[in-house]
Amino acid sequence: MPLVVPGINSSLTGNEKTDWVEKLLGKKLTDSTNDEISFAKTDLPSNHRVVKPNDMTTADYKPDRLNIHVDDDGTVRDVRYG
Repeated sequence: MPLVVPGINSSLTGNEKTDWVEKLLGKKLTDSTNDEISFAKTDLPSNHRVVKPNDMTTADYKPDRLNIHVDDDGTVRDVRYG
């Protein structure tokens, strides 16, 4: 039985995460270009943050915040909510 904690569990579905993984994984984030190898930051949801290697982040959990983990050259390597 899954743990249900009021105010903690997200209303977002696994499909929403999968959609973002498919859109972003392996692409570089750019200021305004969308194509096969890049994705425009302006098209990201308003509640997001880009996390680079060795970046410090807060430990607060926000189920609707999209965390986009990139490598040193800006290529998306992981996408998570929280």
